[in-house]
Amino acid sequence: MDKTTRIGVLMGGMSTERPISMKSGKAVLAALQARGWNAVGVDMGPDLAELLKAEAIEVAWIALHGQFGEDGCVQGLLEILRIPYTGSGPSASSFAMDKITTKRLLADSGIPMPSDHTWRVGDSIPAGISYPVVAKTPEGGSTLGIQICSDRHELTEALDELQHMGQEVLLEDFVEGREITVAVLDGLSLPVVEIVPDSGFFDFKSKYTEGMTRYLVPAPLDASIAQAAQKYAGIAYERMGLKGISRADFIVDSEGVPRFLEINTIPGMTATSLSPMAAAEHGIPFEELVERLLLSADLELKNLSGVAKTS
Repeated sequence: MDKTTRIGVLMGGMSTERPISMKSGKAVLAALQARGWNAVGVDMGPDLAELLKAEAIEVAWIALHGQFGEDGCVQGLLEILRIPYTGSGPSASSFAMDKITTKRLLADSGIPMPSDHTWRVGDSIPAGISYPVVAKTPEGGSTLGIQICSDRHELTEALDELQHMGQEVLLEDFVEGREITVAVLDGLSLPVVEIVPDSGFFDFKSKYTEGMTRYLVPAPLDASIAQAAQKYAGIAYERMGLKGISRADFIVDSEGVPRFLEINTIPGMTATSLSPMAAAEHGIPFEELVERLLLSADLELKNLSGVAKTS
């Protein structure tokens, strides 16, 4: 790949995380252009295939978050079109997007995780629920579709609301502790970042309102705790078959155990986002990180032969 290659930065999309994706995409586009790449922005919609052809895109840098972007759909389309792209493939993206599937795939990995139940629309509340409990839609992102319930009444109300976002809800034991995240770049676990929201809960408002959350990197943790979190993030990355950059979120409980919550295959990508923050601490500036991810795209994809036609 040389710098005349036509790069399409896929941004926007059709999920609830569209505004965040636009920020990521614009930052990635500016970084690529600053490094001299022939890059253009592509606002993803139902006409994506036509847009890619009209712009003569040769490689896609995916800066999409949430459904129709982070869940394997776009990756599958790009494979059909034989356009190489950044990040994980269709299957890995789909698995990692679903919090329930992720936890089941990692069940025997040795990674500590909060205990959970799965509730399906039409079911009764499972027996054995302890409160407070965290109710999560499996494919929610940017802390959307997450509610902390202190009793059965609050849980019932949460389920009434969350069922409109999907047929299943993950009910996870609430773990009180310190929120941390570990980015993994090409299999390398980067420095741990601690998330300290002023509100006490890292919700959508805290996440995206300037000044409402502090980010500490490297996280002021005991070295053994940080190393454990990095180890678990690396195991999850490998077990899920991920590529490029991912970000695993944890809660460090009162005993100092990092408990895995979820993994993101296309984390936020601005100069002040968590994964670039960790990369910078490791000595990889933002523009270099963006270019490195571009160069990791599987160029062999465009050389694959099409499906054989049958008579």
